[in-house]
Amino acid sequence: MVEIKVRGSNIEKAIKDLKIKLSKEGVFKELKKRRFYEKPSVKEKRKRIEARKARMKASKFKRHA
Repeated sequence: MVEIKVRGSNIEKAIKDLKIKLSKEGVFKELKKRRFYEKPSVKEKRKRIEARKARMKASKFKRHA
């Protein structure tokens, strides 16, 4: 559960902080993903592509000794 405290009357800062926390938790990505039905074959393909991207990113930051 996300909780944002409003200090003073600074609503704009509280909304900005809320958006940052929600995006870090992946809520916006999940909403976008669930907006339309995704066939199981398309879902598997998307997951394979995401896994490949994650492996490439991990290997990019991996130190070579």
